Amino acid sequence: MIVAKQKKEENIAEYILYMWQIEDLIRAYKLDIGEINKNIVEKFNQPNHIKTEISNWYSGLIDLMIEEGKKETGHLQFIQNTVNDLNQLHLQLLKSPEHLDYIEAYNKAKEGIVELMNKSKGTVENEMEACFNGLYGILMLRLQKRTINLETATAITAVSQLIALNSKKYKLLEEGKIEF
Repeated sequence: MIVAKQKKEENIAEYILYMWQIEDLIRAYKLDIGEINKNIVEKFNQPNHIKTEISNWYSGLIDLMIEEGKKETGHLQFIQNTVNDLNQLHLQLLKSPEHLDYIEAYNKAKEGIVELMNKSKGTVENEMEACFNGLYGILMLRLQKRTINLETATAITAVSQLIALNSKKYKLLEEGKIEF
């Protein structure tokens, strides 16, 4: 909860990836709030009232995952909505002659994005979702200490740079520093 809130304010892309990790963590604990409290919440060096807030946050996510049918796979709707918001911004930036830096970053990442879209076999809704799936997949491979080939690493670097720029532009939009 604390980390999620901070990431949401500072870097929306990191927030999305973090929340996807939280969904997987909840699934790893079989949506059992008792196990999550014992193995995660109690490890926080926080006063009891903050631990209660954190526990309630996890509990709320569990309830949403059950309600939305996301116990096994998929992402919560509010997180998917955020990805979709980033995709809307992505589309606006690609049309805007004032954001040539973004168009350039997109052109560098485009081949990798096409590959990610093809690998998804129609399961992703848009290019930003494909990018996030790719980044999350690489994160999981790194956590497993698996080897990533040079071609994939190069492609994901370009995708990562695009996502970082999209996230930066999103923050500027939220702050009212850019408009469309």
